Amino acid sequence: MNTRLLTYFVKLVETKNFTRAAEQLHIAQPALSVAIKKLEQQLDLPLFHRNERKVTLTHEGEVLLVHARLILQQISDANIAMAELKGFEKGEVKLGVPSMLGSYFFPEILMAFKRKYPNLKLTIIEAGTQSIRQMLLDGELDLGVIHNEDVPQRLETEHLVTSQMVAVVSERHPLASQPYIKFEDFFKEDLVMFKAGYFHREFIDEICEKYHFKPKISFETNLLPMMLNIVRHDFSISALLELVTEHENGVVAIPFEEPVHLNIAMAWRKNGYLSLADRAFLEFVNEYGKHA
Repeated sequence: MNTRLLTYFVKLVETKNFTRAAEQLHIAQPALSVAIKKLEQQLDLPLFHRNERKVTLTHEGEVLLVHARLILQQISDANIAMAELKGFEKGEVKLGVPSMLGSYFFPEILMAFKRKYPNLKLTIIEAGTQSIRQMLLDGELDLGVIHNEDVPQRLETEHLVTSQMVAVVSERHPLASQPYIKFEDFFKEDLVMFKAGYFHREFIDEICEKYHFKPKISFETNLLPMMLNIVRHDFSISALLELVTEHENGVVAIPFEEPVHLNIAMAWRKNGYLSLADRAFLEFVNEYGKHA
């Protein structure tokens, strides 16, 4: 088994099609077929179920995929480490950030970091917590911002910020003058929510399961500006981090009767290699938080 075969194997898993995989690998389709058969022969195990339109993994293939991704990521990490020893930097930070934090917590930090390190590239990926966790595990992200709860063992975390989850209504809404809101009153209202996978939605789903509420979700979107406009125009209410409402006009934040505080953390792979750029960003965020 060699890394070339593992690379071909992972690409075929990702594309589920020999033609697309071969195109992305810049090799001929027959060559890819031969390589995959060679890998199966070396292991003496079937790795794929094949049909005309797509290929899917066998159980044996699923087991190999976990190890293959780890091996290829470790090789990539080793190449970066060796390059840095010769005086080269990776020069890029790939950061996964949920929508609310990306819009209201990180802009100043990112601009300040860029001023200090103008030659480093920042690539920001907006996604939900669950997606960010998986992208970190798969090596698609260097760093990610996640809800620091039930974190996979393969991830390391460092506390970033604690923010309260609050109900958000328009200034004209009957609940706007209330000092707090009960969960049962919140779930009587029409709601606009993020889609599954965001910590905002995880919070809603957990409360519903705990108290046996059935939410009336009228709108479902991952577009935060759209969500805020829906609330402003009094079509629905929502639940967002308090730091969002501190910067938005036309909406009112109402704490829940049972306060909800979310612990947000920066995460990375425990056994992954953090480049000089990644480490510089982590240190900068820590220092920025101390002086904020």
